[in-house]
Amino acid sequence: MQSIQANSYPIHFNEKAYEALNIHLNENKYSKIFIIVDSNTNEFCIPKFLPFLETDLTIEIIEFDAGEVNKNIETCVQIWNVLTELGADRKSLVINLGGGVVTDLGGFVASTFKRGIDFIHIPTTLLSMVDASVGGKNGVDLGNLKNQIGVINVPKMVLIDTQYLETVPQNEMRSGLAEMLKHGLIYDKAYWEQFLDLKSIDFADFDSLIYRSVEIKNEIVIQDPSEKNIRKSLNFGHTLGHAIESYFLENENKTTLLHGEAIAVGMILESFISLHKKLISKEEFSEIKSGIKSIYDDIIFEEKDIEPILELLIHDKKNEYGNIQFALIDGIGKIKINQSVENELILKAFLDYKS
Repeated sequence: MQSIQANSYPIHFNEKAYEALNIHLNENKYSKIFIIVDSNTNEFCIPKFLPFLETDLTIEIIEFDAGEVNKNIETCVQIWNVLTELGADRKSLVINLGGGVVTDLGGFVASTFKRGIDFIHIPTTLLSMVDASVGGKNGVDLGNLKNQIGVINVPKMVLIDTQYLETVPQNEMRSGLAEMLKHGLIYDKAYWEQFLDLKSIDFADFDSLIYRSVEIKNEIVIQDPSEKNIRKSLNFGHTLGHAIESYFLENENKTTLLHGEAIAVGMILESFISLHKKLISKEEFSEIKSGIKSIYDDIIFEEKDIEPILELLIHDKKNEYGNIQFALIDGIGKIKINQSVENELILKAFLDYKS
């Protein structure tokens, strides 16, 4: 599988990935290697990864507890302290082996330690492969507010080995699938249509679908690395999806949602808004709603949930001058950015989701 050239760094796939990694280690005189993992990837992925590593350098593994709840500045402080205690310096290399929480947090840790040291991402979940692998966004949550603290800083390379997906539960696979659906809806109608009948998908060749998803996101990010224009299209489903995810994360009476589960709801809600702004047809909306609902279980919203979810929209980092900004579908495969939406229409979208 051919490597993809992102902004200032390559994305390598499967067996070629480790060849590229070992060449990079041989060509760069690093002092030590620090592998950041969570408790899941330390157990399931480190044993798969270490045999591919060809180096005489000292390797230190730094583990933190798995889960979005630990993607915060407190965890970063703990890791910065461990890096310091273990003698990390400006010539050290950080390898982030894990899902989106690990790559987001690990990239932020490396980007800020001693004003920035080299890092490499090895995403191990479907979500992190098709989303966190491209774009250079690194950061952590502030309380229950998603990705409020962070930087845009690119890794030296990203390695995607789909064998790690053997360790991923089905619900996590569905979570990652949401971002793939999004890429089709905002950019490539034919790609979206490949997912309308999941029974017909050849999962033995799922690598090609992952590759195309990475390719789509990369094509968008290359055009707009600092998220001023077209890159905002990647926020489709995320304005409401992030608010829903944050609300369920902080509410002890709710079951915490996976990122993709919340984004799936967000895409249905924001497609309804697109319909009522006359950007898509009733047929297109029906296709989107039924297609997504055929994959994901319905999320139960009570009337009392909606107002606090709307309040969380105020803190969305995509907002400008106090206005909530949406990226909406403008016909399947196209997008319209910087769209303002009144609360009344959002409430109607929630009512429609229940039907």
